Amino acid sequence: MNISARDLRAFIALVEQKNFTRAAEQCFLSQSAFSALIQGLEAELGVKLFARSTRRVELTAEGAVFAESAKRLLIELTLVHSELKDLVDKRKGRVAVAALPSLAAGWLPVVLKEFRELYPGVTTELTDTLSDECLDLVRRGRADFALCAAGVEMAGLEAEPLCTDTFYVVMHDSHPLASKKVVSASDLQQHPFIHLTHNSSVRQLLDAALHPARVNGIMEVAHLASVASLVANNVGISIIPYLALFQFSLPHLVVRPLKDPEIVRTIYVVRLRDRPLPVASETFLTLLKKRRSKIGAELLKET
Repeated sequence: MNISARDLRAFIALVEQKNFTRAAEQCFLSQSAFSALIQGLEAELGVKLFARSTRRVELTAEGAVFAESAKRLLIELTLVHSELKDLVDKRKGRVAVAALPSLAAGWLPVVLKEFRELYPGVTTELTDTLSDECLDLVRRGRADFALCAAGVEMAGLEAEPLCTDTFYVVMHDSHPLASKKVVSASDLQQHPFIHLTHNSSVRQLLDAALHPARVNGIMEVAHLASVASLVANNVGISIIPYLALFQFSLPHLVVRPLKDPEIVRTIYVVRLRDRPLPVASETFLTLLKKRRSKIGAELLKET
């Protein structure tokens, strides 16, 4: 069946006006074009919808049944059109993002605040978690895109570089290495070291970059806040990505660049391959890319 919104509007106009001339004028059609449209609708449905006389046009029994459905369908089509227009104009919608905790707690809120001010009708959802979980949320459709490191298994996903992140050694200001301007991997080996857990992308990158050298790991923790407290209390030292340094603005804690090797990680925008983002999410991602130059500046305010 091929019935358009135009057909429905013409039908309802004739029901209301009970006159072909007035109904045609209401629809901005010539009377001949309007009559052909009504005849085409009756042919499509296989029934006569109107009983015509020289003075009036009345609904047939079949036409009366169709009128109820036509009015309902036209209302629903109008609502659907309005909903879609709201989505396109970003008056409504949903943006769901998964991001590494260092981004979710640092730079990303600045962009989220700007986006929410621009599009107050759009719902924003943020999940802060490790890279593997970020990727899983994208695969399961729970997040429109993720800001994280690339995983070992990226089938079905596409990853676009967002920014790069270098690494720093953090320590108590009384630590022997605090006198150095730059710290190398060989300097670390004899000092108690605080690790992040093995499922952290930071830990995985460090293990690979420092191999075959080993550090004197004395404990593992899951959260950067725990690393910061342990280091600030001189329990050990650690290596932290630049994007997380704002969490290490604590008394008696110092930061030194790590060289030899210089470790760099890439943060990606990860999304499902060959699937367009919802309009609101695409708009947020565009804003995020425009503001990526501010990543360092915003974090420097905290360090």
